[in-house]
Amino acid sequence: MMDPLQELYPFLHGQAKNPQREKMALLESVRQKSAESRNVKAQFFAAHAEALVSMAAALAAVYQRGGMLYTMGNGGSSCDADHLAVEFMHPVTTGRPALAAHSLVSDRAMLTAVGNDVGFQHVFLRQLTALARSGDALFGFSTSGNSANLMAAYRKARETGMVTFGLAGMQGGEMQASGLVDHLLVVATDSIHRIQECHVTTFHILWDLVHTILADRRGDLRAEVTEDALRG
Repeated sequence: MMDPLQELYPFLHGQAKNPQREKMALLESVRQKSAESRNVKAQFFAAHAEALVSMAAALAAVYQRGGMLYTMGNGGSSCDADHLAVEFMHPVTTGRPALAAHSLVSDRAMLTAVGNDVGFQHVFLRQLTALARSGDALFGFSTSGNSANLMAAYRKARETGMVTFGLAGMQGGEMQASGLVDHLLVVATDSIHRIQECHVTTFHILWDLVHTILADRRGDLRAEVTEDALRG
């Protein structure tokens, strides 16, 4: 049986393309990649389900105290940062309230000004210095865990008294080693695509868990108010 890579790239082996063989090789590529994606997710959630629930509880507590969520990331992870922020600000499920969130990658004037004037490692730090308060939340995305601008922001977050969250990949990099991220989940694979796919699924579940916790808590608060009124 011919090597699948030879089927996809026959010109590298001095061969002409065979359309039918190429189609079969592409279909096999789809099968393998989709299976890998499912397996990575299954292993990740089996290992980190309890930690994800703890992460959701910690973020819900930030919102219960009236805190704000800030998100950050680079490249494809910047899209995840935007995505997470808009999920909380504009919930697509009926009955879920909007919760305060701001993506630190959304202002290109700020990013290019800070990057040009003082260096790209300061683009998130500078915004947190102006905006963040003790008790707010900072959520970072990095496939490697080694982004210098994220680490600078995490250090500022620790000084400010923020609660820190993160999704990383591979071995977790500096996000794991630094101890600056209070709630960190690491997707243990070297595939950037599989890491990012797992990150998206994770923060969708996180969003749902946070709203579930807050809904339960709002019920507790209503009960407390009613009991106080009866006692009064």
